[in-house]
Amino acid sequence: MSSLRSFLLFFGAVVATLLMVSACETAPPVQEMSDARQAIAVAREAGAEAHAAEELFAAEQFLERAEQLLNEHQYHEARREALEAKARALDARRISESSEDDTGS
Repeated sequence: MSSLRSFLLFFGAVVATLLMVSACETAPPVQEMSDARQAIAVAREAGAEAHAAEELFAAEQFLERAEQLLNEHQYHEARREALEAKARALDARRISESSEDDTGS
């Protein structure tokens, strides 16, 4: 009886662990999506449309893909795309600010 009890406790612990791990990816990446949108807006304000159009466009494409994945409940992939959108938007802002510094605008 002791071995059966040990097995049931072990099995219960494994199931609980699997549920906790799977719960990590069931939450939508709300913060990451918001961060990406804000980074794109800041890049636009910094003049990315004129000075870093390619990077800004890439950021927008990654965000659009993240939104599609979010609607499909593919949260892990949506999070990854949103993080990439934010990174591209930050690059666009950096390029824009550097370009404006070079031109003295």
